[in-house]
Amino acid sequence: MWQILCNGPGTCIPLCIAGFFLKVLGVKRVTIFYVESIARVRKLSLSGLLLYKLHLADQLFVQWPQLKQKYPKVQYVGRLM
Repeated sequence: MWQILCNGPGTCIPLCIAGFFLKVLGVKRVTIFYVESIARVRKLSLSGLLLYKLHLADQLFVQWPQLKQKYPKVQYVGRLM
């Protein structure tokens, strides 16, 4: 099983899309985890928003409770530093 852990840069989107297609096509078992930056307090980054809206990430972690309220499908984990 492959695991992809991304933390925010836009360059992670193609990697997540590739992993998603490998999973959908049954080629590999892939789990995608995305950790939003602690600097994102009020809204998700563009990368986070794309992964959230397109349901590409299996788990999307945020570090601020107000993001959990705004985006109910994310997981609030507190500060990860």
